[in-house]
Parts: sequence; C-alpha cells; structure tokens
Amino acid sequence: MGMEEEEKEQKQQQPQQGKSSCSKKLRRGTYKLSTSSALINNLDDGCLMHIFSFLSPIPDRYNTALVCHRWHYLACHPRLWLRVDRSVQDLSEPGVFPNIEAAVSAARPGDTILIAAGGKHLASNIQIKKPLCLIGGGELPDDTTLICSRGSDSALEFLSTCKLANLTVRAELGCCLLHRSGRLIIDGCILQCESNPLDYLSCPLVSTASSQVKGHGDSVSVYHTRIEGGSKAVLTSGDLALQRVRVLYARTSLYFWFDVDCK
Repeated sequence: MGMEEEEKEQKQQQPQQGKSSCSKKLRRGTYKLSTSSALINNLDDGCLMHIFSFLSPIPDRYNTALVCHRWHYLACHPRLWLRVDRSVQDLSEPGVFPNIEAAVSAARPGDTILIAAGGKHLASNIQIKKPLCLIGGGELPDDTTLICSRGSDSALEFLSTCKLANLTVRAELGCCLLHRSGRLIIDGCILQCESNPLDYLSCPLVSTASSQVKGHGDSVSVYHTRIEGGSKAVLTSGDLALQRVRVLYARTSLYFWFDVDCK
C-alpha cells in the first residue's frame, strides 16, 4: 500500500511541475516582448524623428501619430511636414501657413505639405519648381478641395518631380494640373472640370513635357483617380503619350490608372 501511495503522489506532482515551468517560460516571453517594445522609446527625439522621416506620410506616418502623445508630437513636427490651414490665426507658429502658395514658397526640396480638410483652398497658377508631396488631410479626397478660379491656366503647375495624394482639384475653366517637367504621381485624387459652354477649353490634366529616356525622364503616373468633365481626360502637346490605361466602373464614377510616358 505504501508503494501505491507514493506513485500516486508522484503523478500528481508531475503536471503541477509542468504548469510551473510553462508559466515561467510565459513570464520570460512576456518580459522579452515588453523590453523589446520599449527599446525604441529609449531613443531620443532626434533619432525617432529621423526614423519617422522614412515613413510614407499617408498612412504610415499618420498612424504613428496615434500611438502616444510623444509620437504624435514627433510625427506632426514641422520638420517632417508643413501644414496649410485656412483657419490659422497665429502666423508665428512654425510650419503652419494660411494658403498653399505660402507653404510651397517656404518648403524645402523633399518636404511634405499637409493641406487641412474642410472648406476650399484657392489655387491658381501655383508653380512648383522643387520636389514636393502635397497631401489632403481628410479621410477622403472630397474632404480637401483646391479651387482654380476662372481666368487661370491651371491650379498647380509642375516643373519638378512631385506627388499629389488624397486631394480634389476643381477648375472652372482651363486645366486642373499642368505638367511641364519632372515625374508627377497622382494617387487617389479627384480631378474635376466644371461644366460650361466652353468645355472644349477645359482638360483635367495637361502635359507639355518632352522626354527622350523612357522611365527616367518626364512622366505622369495616375493611380485610382476620378476624372470628371472637360473635353478629354488628358491632353499632351509634347513627346509624351497616354499608355497602359485601366478604368474601373463604379456606380457613380470612373476610376483611372494610366501613365503618360515617352512613346
């Protein structure tokens, strides 16, 4: 009887020992995870901001601003992007401008300009001669609208490599975007020419660029963009031609993907 009782006690102790060893391993694992996740927060502000500068502004850098108060401050720092806000009253605040033209003028090559959602921003014949990225601050491109008034050739004129994202550009007469040179990327935007008796003079996108080297010179790439109104979606007067066109038919809109590149 004594031997049988000893065997029963040993069997009861074995699962308890297994549980304790498993719990120790779990505690060690969670400790390692917590310490590894905390390592990035040991970096100083300058290092973190430098890391954030390599992230795409939308959605990656925008999402980092939602992590905590410190990351929000660093991800929204003027060193990473400039902001256009028509409601701004304190013009001494660094990195904030009342209109797009002022932000473009103050921007350095490679800067990102975040245009605040809500209301309409006036944009008439604004020349962009340095590499910049202009992004709408709303959830949808309809939330941020650039208006090109009648009598202007275009809302924005590009003479350098640039990117537009999450914006609506509307022209009363003329063109929304005028591409002179450089590589222009239009991603998730809406280009609208308002209906009027002179529709034949309106065109959402015009390119006058010339390029001799395919894929390395002047070009336009359009992704998931609505184009509405005007005599035609794209007008070219240089050496570039419309290529690789794809159209998605939605219920109320047409979404375009295409390139304007060397023939």
